[in-house]
Amino acid sequence: MLILGIETATLQVGCALGGHEGVRASFHAAHGRRHVETLAPAIAFICRQTQVDLVEVGAVAVDVGPGLFSGLRVGVAAAKAFAQALRVPVVGVASLDLLAFPVRHTNRLIVSAIDARRRELFYAFYRQVPGGVQRLSPYNVGTAEELVSELVARGEESLFVGDGVLRYPEMLIEGARTESGGPATAHPSAAALVELAHPLAMREEFVQSWELEPLYLRKSDAEINWDRRTPPGWTAAAI
Repeated sequence: MLILGIETATLQVGCALGGHEGVRASFHAAHGRRHVETLAPAIAFICRQTQVDLVEVGAVAVDVGPGLFSGLRVGVAAAKAFAQALRVPVVGVASLDLLAFPVRHTNRLIVSAIDARRRELFYAFYRQVPGGVQRLSPYNVGTAEELVSELVARGEESLFVGDGVLRYPEMLIEGARTESGGPATAHPSAAALVELAHPLAMREEFVQSWELEPLYLRKSDAEINWDRRTPPGWTAAAI
């Protein structure tokens, strides 16, 4: 089965094509918030390079978050559109899982952490298991201080991946027994998305396009600002 992977959860935009033989091609770019302008031409580019027609795609995989709200909406909307047009199912994979997968060979505790803005992080813990990684915690949202406190309580050597450690390097690296994977592991990979999605698709662990939902973990900035401005007990009146 050939899978189209779409990755837009962070500042990086990515896409990839692959199947049982592995990843055939992938594209990644991080330049501002140009997810809409970048994604469609990138998909067309990897199709040309691999001489693949989109009608050959058997499933669409997408990063469902958590991550940047605008980026997630672009990726999920694109995945739904492609899946509906091609009449194929969708595989959703969490961004924190995608960050942990490329470093699955480490013996350390893997900490995936994405900058959630508002001085918070999206994060989860993982451990190496045969063939991949196992998530040890729920998907969390909290401050860097809260994350450091959890790591200190665990008392384990750990490896940080994701742009969260780039946002708070001193606090996270010096505050616990941790090491950073560096810029190379700062963003979820569309190639990793295809690798993780393929066995799920083969086991038919997918959803139909209309069932796909982003994993936000908290309200958007617009909703938070609206709640702060809205007086208690006020409701909008229909006009």
